[in-house]
Amino acid sequence: MELLLMMRVLLRRWWLVLLPVVVAAVFVVPDWLSSRGAAGSGYSATFRYSAAQVLEAIPNRDGDYQDVWLASELTVNALTDWVRTSSFVYEIQRLTAERGLDINPAALGVAADNKRSVGQMTLSYPDAAGLEAIVSAAQDVLKTRAQAYFPQLGQQPAQVTILDNPQPVPAPPPVANRLAPFIRLGLGLLAGVALAFLAEYLDPTLRRRDQVEALGLPVIASLPRE
Repeated sequence: MELLLMMRVLLRRWWLVLLPVVVAAVFVVPDWLSSRGAAGSGYSATFRYSAAQVLEAIPNRDGDYQDVWLASELTVNALTDWVRTSSFVYEIQRLTAERGLDINPAALGVAADNKRSVGQMTLSYPDAAGLEAIVSAAQDVLKTRAQAYFPQLGQQPAQVTILDNPQPVPAPPPVANRLAPFIRLGLGLLAGVALAFLAEYLDPTLRRRDQVEALGLPVIASLPRE
């Protein structure tokens, strides 16, 4: 019964429900159309790699091939953790500067993960050409600078093999930006529903037989809609 009454209110005051939605759409639609053709957050590139410790750097090593694979997995784990630090970004910035490119470290995004003995790195940057140089520098840093941060490598660079040839691609807009138009329209709809019920609450007009009977007044006759 209450649901039926609510539906009657919404149908009777539908224009109040739609009014905030239309107002929100006036601002949302132009922003949404302009953002569709714009780049989301620059460009991104992803590549995978394998890594292992130089076995000759471990004195008096005993073990079998399983030990070698476990060492490789632990090396990739260590590199994954290192990639997420500011020191790795510093190494990229230093190497790109030596190659004649000054990058903005605040605009560089670095993400890393690994699955057992295979690591994965994702780099993002506003400029595609700059990202290509950053990817090349990041791969060289992996190959040549790990021993400066991991004493267990025995002052020897980690053996790193790049498994992909990454190409910068436009990065999609953040999820929050993609959902923002729908959130705004949804808030407009909620505001319209609240406005319709507020108008119904403030309206003293009696429209139905049960409203009259609720006041303790007898209904003598009623006029049909037609």
